[in-house]
Amino acid sequence: MWHDLGVIGKPAGLPLHLTAATLLRVSAEGVATALVLTVQARTGDAATAGYLQAAMTLPYVLSGPVIGNVVDRVARPRRVAVAMAVGYAAATALLLLLAGRSPLVLALCVAAVIGCTEPVVVALTSLLPRFVPAERLSRAYGLEASSFNLAAIAGPGLAAALAGAMGGQYAGLAIVASGILGVLALPLLPFPGASGGAQKVSGVVMGGFTVLAEGRVLRALTTATTLAWLGFGGVAVTAVLLAEHLGAEPSAGGRLLVAMAVGSLAGSLASSRWLRPRHAVPVMLAGLVAFGTALATLAVVPSVPWAMAAFAVAGMVEGPVFAATLMLRQRESPPDRLGQVNTTAGSLKIAASAVGAGLTAVSADAVGAVGLVLAIASFQFVGAGLGLLLLRFPRRPADG
Repeated sequence: MWHDLGVIGKPAGLPLHLTAATLLRVSAEGVATALVLTVQARTGDAATAGYLQAAMTLPYVLSGPVIGNVVDRVARPRRVAVAMAVGYAAATALLLLLAGRSPLVLALCVAAVIGCTEPVVVALTSLLPRFVPAERLSRAYGLEASSFNLAAIAGPGLAAALAGAMGGQYAGLAIVASGILGVLALPLLPFPGASGGAQKVSGVVMGGFTVLAEGRVLRALTTATTLAWLGFGGVAVTAVLLAEHLGAEPSAGGRLLVAMAVGSLAGSLASSRWLRPRHAVPVMLAGLVAFGTALATLAVVPSVPWAMAAFAVAGMVEGPVFAATLMLRQRESPPDRLGQVNTTAGSLKIAASAVGAGLTAVSADAVGAVGLVLAIASFQFVGAGLGLLLLRFPRRPADG
């Protein structure tokens, strides 16, 4: 039997997976907002949090593929997942304690530890085909996307609520608590072992990149979403700066992010019912264009309520993009590389997000909130355009 004593079996696998994974994702999705609000409260300069976000996400480029490979191939992935989650939760608590109080170099080092452990949150997605029947996978991926979106509501929302009620320096309390609860729930998940054997070191690091580069659809998907996330990396800081630009308190930026996440949740839940793999490519491309269009309208909104409406619409069209992304990765990847493909593609998006966060910190004073939202929107259009071009290129021999 694949399960151990005390671990719930396959019939309850998906609900347990969604519960434990969502708790961890609440922490992962909310830490950026909590970090911005914490730094703002302690130093008066929210833009400097962009440097910590960059340090928190850049290590993901290497740690993501390695963790994904381990989950794909290790016989007992539970120990790996729990160890990574414990490391993530501890580093998150320490960073939120140190940010804005300690020397920047120390906070940057702690932030890097988060980047080395957080990929486990994405790697959990690759376990779904091991305990969800094939005919239910489309719905499971829609619910999985909803898990990320629900976390994106609760994470920034809890951080913003605590900042408004108790002050920005307490914004991270709920984020840390959610991470701890996720760690405690994680051992109950079904963790079917893998059948894959050992790999060379080059395959551990580069195997996912190879699959992404050789497949026409995966190549186009990864290019489009990576460029989109280059712009999206600055959203947390931009939301706070936009709130201030509109005459509101910095904590209103958290409400803007919550509005986007609510829209994303609605879009993902709809996707779990009607989106099918054969529609995933056009949904992904059209969704990026619509997402960029909604973000561009933020340049002319007159108040925070209008900005919240624009963020919500942006989220509604982004939710199906993420669900389509998960479907395409599962459809186009070899079964023994799905975890590595998920974490490698995720690492590229996160690295792009880190660069975007850093660029936001550098350019915020020069271009202002309006310039930042237009720049973020432009990356969505460029990503969709390049993705479409790559789909139209002749197939390579490896594409079949």
